[in-house]
Amino acid sequence: MKISGLLDGVDILDVSGDISGDACGLCYDSRKCEKKSVFVAISGVQFDGHDFMRDAVKRGARYVVYDKGNAPTLPGAACIKVVESRLALAMLGRNFYGNPSRDVCLIGVTGTNGKTTVTYLLESILKAAGFSVGVIGTVNYRYGGNLFPAPNTTPESLDLQRMLREMVDAGVTHVVMEVSSHAIDLKRIYGCEYDLGVFTNLSREHLDYHRTMEEYFLVKKRFFEDVICGRPAVVNVDDPWGARLHGEVPSPAVTFGVDGPRDVSAVDVVLSIEGIDARIRGIGGEFTISSPLAGRFNLSNILAATAAALSLGIPQGHVRSGIGALDVVPGRLERVSKPGEPMVFVDYAHTGDAMEKVLETLSEFRKRRIITVFGCGGDRDRTKRPGMGRIAAALSDLVIITSDNPRTEDPLGIIDKIEGGIGTGSPRYVPEDITGGFMGKGYTIVADRREAIGLAVSVADDSDIVLVAGKGHEDYQIVGGQRFPFDDRVVVREALSTRRAGEVC
Repeated sequence: MKISGLLDGVDILDVSGDISGDACGLCYDSRKCEKKSVFVAISGVQFDGHDFMRDAVKRGARYVVYDKGNAPTLPGAACIKVVESRLALAMLGRNFYGNPSRDVCLIGVTGTNGKTTVTYLLESILKAAGFSVGVIGTVNYRYGGNLFPAPNTTPESLDLQRMLREMVDAGVTHVVMEVSSHAIDLKRIYGCEYDLGVFTNLSREHLDYHRTMEEYFLVKKRFFEDVICGRPAVVNVDDPWGARLHGEVPSPAVTFGVDGPRDVSAVDVVLSIEGIDARIRGIGGEFTISSPLAGRFNLSNILAATAAALSLGIPQGHVRSGIGALDVVPGRLERVSKPGEPMVFVDYAHTGDAMEKVLETLSEFRKRRIITVFGCGGDRDRTKRPGMGRIAAALSDLVIITSDNPRTEDPLGIIDKIEGGIGTGSPRYVPEDITGGFMGKGYTIVADRREAIGLAVSVADDSDIVLVAGKGHEDYQIVGGQRFPFDDRVVVREALSTRRAGEVC
């Protein structure tokens, strides 16, 4: 492909060298550069691509795109200075792969919580309507029977364009994508033509990156202002940030919510631990739905998916069928235990808001105690840790504070911050104190996550509810710089098996 064609839509400041030839590849990792390729130097969290421009040329790159400093001296390569390398990478990727988003119906779902569940619901609805669906999100990337691990909620722009091209070539008609705030801020989703954007909610998260809630909101707002660009938006106006977004963005919006009159809302709602029954009011009239998903927060997720589907012209019957067909979302209030055992749920809740919503849901259906096992991730927003401790203690009978993904932080240092939010109203016990029929209210600390889960399951009565929160679908634990196999669901099943064996003895 001619380099001039690849550069279409890229804001160029300066050119040094010949850019009249062909380009045979595109890369942002110098190790993946091949002969006649274009290397785009982007700045990352750990590395800066500008430090690897010479290496890229040694490996065959003919063109180097950069946005820092003066033109480097790279014999045999043309250097192209642009306004912003990340935006240039997005546009180059779009051009290289033939603008694949133009050939599918692309739906972007953004917000703090609920993104994954909404994408699963939309996938189920669209499949019920007979479409071929691709999904890009936190749990995995998938289409047409293919499933790939998801290193990021939203891939880097070049990888995203490549995946969209693969989906289009495989016959995918609709793509549902989780859009993270990092992806918006780092321009990963620029160059995509979205048909619809969905906003779920906003709560305290990623403040290690965004610094303030206002900055966090403004990044989310950019998705609707800069990327959606006048295409329809579906907005949760029950959420205060959603209500503000609805009033500030120019996109035509369909509102949804549980509280008050909305374009799409629910009445005659019946919530149980077994699921949700409701009558939906909105676009095209009323219809009933029944979902195996539990909780008021999942009702909001259902309304988001319903509003999006109806906005796309999906018939009510397919909406109803798709909602009913989705019985579980991996790691999202996923019940791991069997009848006759304590009800044990694994959930991805790793923010105060998500923790509160999940525990409030479980509190509605409690028969006896709620036992919560959780920790907080290392090298991430440290400000949320005390708040999560406070919420867990307030809404649980027994809290077992443990490790999540400590990464490079000291696990006990993270636990100390969580414990600081609990306050004096909830007494601390040593683990040995809560065995043998313990019925008090309080908390304990077990830094080893496997041991913490085992303790929670062993002390739970058959009428208790156990929530293991924070990691959800993840099948690993990151300690230091290493990633170890660890799946809360597997560990819970092992603990339940040990419990059953003990009862038999």
